[in-house]
Amino acid sequence: MTIHGFRYVVARLLVCTVLFAVAGVCASRADEPVRLLVLGDSLAAGYGLPAEDGFTAQLQAALQESGHDVMVQNGGVSGDTTAGGWARLEWALADHADAVIVELGANDMLRGLDPGSARSNLAAILATLHERGIPTLVAGMRAPQNLGPTYVDAFERMYPELAEQYDALVYPFFLDGVAGEPWLNQEDGMHPNRTGVRHIVESIMPSVLELLAEVEAES
Repeated sequence: MTIHGFRYVVARLLVCTVLFAVAGVCASRADEPVRLLVLGDSLAAGYGLPAEDGFTAQLQAALQESGHDVMVQNGGVSGDTTAGGWARLEWALADHADAVIVELGANDMLRGLDPGSARSNLAAILATLHERGIPTLVAGMRAPQNLGPTYVDAFERMYPELAEQYDALVYPFFLDGVAGEPWLNQEDGMHPNRTGVRHIVESIMPSVLELLAEVEAES
């Protein structure tokens, strides 16, 4: 065998080894559940509720009951702002999420923080996820009218506008049908109770299924 022939054989063996390795990884990954990260605040963390009654636990149960093999990762931190979510994004993605629900902004609004800063933080999060090809669903939030029309408009517009800019899905209002309903909230009137969380899960489910369809299409 000539030296060129030897190099050709070695090169082919290396290519085959790489292809078999990749095939093995893909096959093993196909048997794993979809990893869905919920990056959020106390609403995602399940503040005031037993672990099994929180949003991520109820969402995972609902998805599995409907036949979807999904592991929902609780990336919620009570009191977190958009700045906090952006600061810990890399850590939150360490478990290699296949898709992400971003639920942030409520604490920015409650503290009266500049909506421009919230927009910049949220944009940084969505830009990172978009660059990495991670399908994303943005869960929006509403601002009370007493903050003034300028604040309310700037705050609420950032969700659909950034979702469109970074090719993400958007669910307009995470607390839709729950906010302001005493029987669906805990005594503080701000955090949903078990029934309230179940209502949120039922309402957001079509958007989550659309998100999972994007994961399947990409895989």
